[in-house]
Amino acid sequence: MNAFLIFCCILFSVSYSTPLHPCVQLASAKSFALLVGITMTNAGATVVRGNLGLSPGTSVTAFPSGIVSSGTQHVVDTNASQAQADLVAAYNQAFLAAKTQDLSGVNLCALVLHPGVYKFDSSAFLTSGNLTLTGGGVYIFQTSSTLITFGNSNVLLKRGAKPGCVFWQVGSSATLGSGTNFQGNIMATTSITFNSGANLKDSTYAINAAITLIGNHITRQAGCTLCERCRHQL
Repeated sequence: MNAFLIFCCILFSVSYSTPLHPCVQLASAKSFALLVGITMTNAGATVVRGNLGLSPGTSVTAFPSGIVSSGTQHVVDTNASQAQADLVAAYNQAFLAAKTQDLSGVNLCALVLHPGVYKFDSSAFLTSGNLTLTGGGVYIFQTSSTLITFGNSNVLLKRGAKPGCVFWQVGSSATLGSGTNFQGNIMATTSITFNSGANLKDSTYAINAAITLIGNHITRQAGCTLCERCRHQL
């Protein structure tokens, strides 16, 4: 009888194990380099590599003067609508992730961070310089308000860190300064503004408002395999 009870306990433990890292699953939203709720505005020779989506709004300005490469425009169609629903779910997953470190009031410039969940009670700032993310794993940045980078800021990934596993959950708006080279998935509740020459490796999502582009390069990256495996660990 004792051996039977021990065996059952082992099975129970394995069946209900939880992921060793936080999970953010973009699902169908991952095919989009740009996904916006109301308005998409562009000026200059922007290049978007990946799908461009808009829902429920309908205003797309200055495309095709901007180029959508390796993707399709989806304006208020089923693809964009489903992607928006999946985006909201992913945003909530990032918002609810348990923090591993509080960085409120800390400038991201010159920091070297490892996989984890980093919380900002208000805004997150990256002044001109480098933020380095090092090591394979999931990175989540939770900002209650804005995300702002100064001109010529950089996010560097090293030692197995991948842009698809970096998530920026922004409580209001995000602004990337001129010449910024940013990496990861930006999910903002309102607007996202790319100043001239700011570039992003991965995707940008404005749930309720607008994305503004000025001669930028937005390049969708591969999804986060660690997050995709979460569903098999629950």
